Amino acid sequence: MTIQTISTQPFTDQKPGTSGLRKRVTVFQQPHYLENFVQSIFDTIDAPPGATLALGGDGRYYNRKAIQIILKMAAANGFGRVLVGQGGILSTPAASCVIRKYRTFGGIILSASHNPGGPDGDFGIKYNTANGGPAPEKITDAIFANSKKISEYKITDSIDIPLDILGTFELSGMQVEVIDAVGDYAELMASLFDFAAIRLLLNSGFRMKFDAMHAVTGPYAREIFINRLGAPADSLMNAVPLEDFGRGHPDPNLTYAHELVEILYGDNAPDFGAASDGDGDRNMILGDHFFVTPSDSLAVLAANARLAPGYAQGIAGIARSMPTSAAADRVAEELGIPCFETPTGWKFFGNLMDAGKVTLCGEESFGTGSDHVREKDGLWAVLFWLNILAIKRQSVEALLMRHWARFGRNVYSRHDYEGLPTEAANGVMQYLRANFNTLPGARFGRYTVDTCDDFSYTDPVDGSVSTAQGIRIMFKDGSRIVFRLSGTGTEGATLRIYLEAYEPDTSRHHLDAQVALAEMIEIALELSELKIRTGRDKPTVIT
Repeated sequence: MTIQTISTQPFTDQKPGTSGLRKRVTVFQQPHYLENFVQSIFDTIDAPPGATLALGGDGRYYNRKAIQIILKMAAANGFGRVLVGQGGILSTPAASCVIRKYRTFGGIILSASHNPGGPDGDFGIKYNTANGGPAPEKITDAIFANSKKISEYKITDSIDIPLDILGTFELSGMQVEVIDAVGDYAELMASLFDFAAIRLLLNSGFRMKFDAMHAVTGPYAREIFINRLGAPADSLMNAVPLEDFGRGHPDPNLTYAHELVEILYGDNAPDFGAASDGDGDRNMILGDHFFVTPSDSLAVLAANARLAPGYAQGIAGIARSMPTSAAADRVAEELGIPCFETPTGWKFFGNLMDAGKVTLCGEESFGTGSDHVREKDGLWAVLFWLNILAIKRQSVEALLMRHWARFGRNVYSRHDYEGLPTEAANGVMQYLRANFNTLPGARFGRYTVDTCDDFSYTDPVDGSVSTAQGIRIMFKDGSRIVFRLSGTGTEGATLRIYLEAYEPDTSRHHLDAQVALAEMIEIALELSELKIRTGRDKPTVIT
């Protein structure tokens, strides 16, 4: 087995987004495409000879093929050991767990998260650093710069590694360890939550339903909920990972997790429902005929954190992405701890957690997590909720109503316009920016604009600056509308509109968010001229 140096030419479209490089499978299948990007990673991170790398993915189509290529390239580039999840499966939070537990130099995660899979679907790749979190912008920018000038890559001509067999294998002088990453992750969860209390809850007539959406969390959920917590087998649905996610869209929201939603809003509904996404880092929480927004979920976890053994000493602080509602801010204020507002992207939370400034983090895009790893973590959030319910012995709805009575309700919704022509989406943002000087003081119904800006962030730890992170229209009563282009799609553009209004009146806490925000929704459309500029008369997804 020999190391080969392959001549290549750069591709111009390998700029990582907020969660790595995501493209259609057919793009990654082009000759040299994956290899170019992987070599660009290796050239950028400059790992010392003999370094250890973690590797795995969400099991989507092309996952196994890509792993074999990356293993051969890692051997050719001087790595001494690679830890691979059995079957090539490694959820994103579990990958962070493995990086941190085994102190690897870093890790490569193969995932397009909540995007559809299959031969005609999406694929993705990202690099995580030694702290277990996504590479910061200075590294991803350098990877992109290297991808634009690459002329060759290194790879061995060795045979494939048997990914389904636990054990250690030799590949051109490099050790490949196929590990039980499910067990590693389950042990970490057991150290954070009161498994005895949750087990009693699940055996007391309390019924739950977890939808793995035929994605990566199926094996993890089976090990934790069935094997360790004793939940009935029918507590899980769609728990077998499939390369095309059963032809579904593995995004845990009210639109794409419709099968679970129908169960929780149907007759004889379970007490609790939850879903996770393609790579296991997102979550949706439901009660009997009740939906918990991700913003409220973060606030509830923060307010009740001491009920979980891993957080019994309290939390240092909270961080939320800018588009996420201010519900967590109100909890932080009462607890006397800081709450940081960051750009979207979990990498912005990493510095805060590493510096000990925050313990819990959350994004409105169904992502919640803590400093136990450096990624958002879907099953962690589900277990946290079950831990709270096991102690409180209240329904999900009752828990939220009491929380709102204490802190007030930040009525919140997100409207996604997916697959827009890029030019039209950019036109909406440019139009809004052009009106920054005239909007303050303008009245729209009962709302008066206070300020507007394009959100920028200065990292309080390293001083790095991120600009143009989303347009904010703030009203004098504290309500706001945020416009932002998403960086997670692979075709066209996704324009997201975030709407938020604070409601202290408990008599209005029962209102559906779309009803409570109806006037603001119309204002957002008027402010942006969205219908005229895009031709869309309704959003693709409402959460």
